[in-house]
Amino acid sequence: MKLYMHPVSMTSRPVRLFIAEENIACEEELVDLMTGAHLQEPYVLLNPSAMVPWLIDGDLTLTESSAILKYLADKTGSPAYPKDLKARAKVNEMMDWINTNFYRDWGYNLAYPQLFPHMKCRSDEAQAATIERGAERSKKWLQLLDRHWIGSQRKYLCGDQIAIADYFASGIVTLGELIGCDLAPYPSLGRWLATMKQLPNWAKTNAEFYGLRDAIKGQMFVRV
Repeated sequence: MKLYMHPVSMTSRPVRLFIAEENIACEEELVDLMTGAHLQEPYVLLNPSAMVPWLIDGDLTLTESSAILKYLADKTGSPAYPKDLKARAKVNEMMDWINTNFYRDWGYNLAYPQLFPHMKCRSDEAQAATIERGAERSKKWLQLLDRHWIGSQRKYLCGDQIAIADYFASGIVTLGELIGCDLAPYPSLGRWLATMKQLPNWAKTNAEFYGLRDAIKGQMFVRV
């Protein structure tokens, strides 16, 4: 099994963390996003999506972080992806919500246009409008995560048992740390994230991510 990844990637980090926590034998290969290696040969010929992570297991290839987590959990029989139909449906629901609602505004409308020049809007007016929309809608999603999905009773996103949804969401939510977002107004969300950061392999898996965070600390960003 081989995982093509970048250690700072918001979607590679959850997969790498799950692999580490579950002690799954998997070779890693760095695809340097910072130099555009994902857009160049030979990677782009192997994976036309030109994204990471990308998992190869025999004759199977998977290119989506959510799908990779589900596959790995099924392959290893991990309780993080429950067999019970209804419990599994809730995990799927949470992962889809993070990917299609939260990440769209948190990542692609708020953080990424400020962090990466190639994702900046063409005009200053469009850039400002995109970031403003991202910030306002991110507040809505953060509030839903805090009060509805987690609330005061749950330890994890789908209950008291860690699920692959928690791994997936932790990589996306921590994106806000790069631009200095403050989760203090969302105590349940902050409590959940603190729990995730206590995982034995969290620090090692996220070392490069925090290196980037520290390197850009002090830059001016629009944040929530």
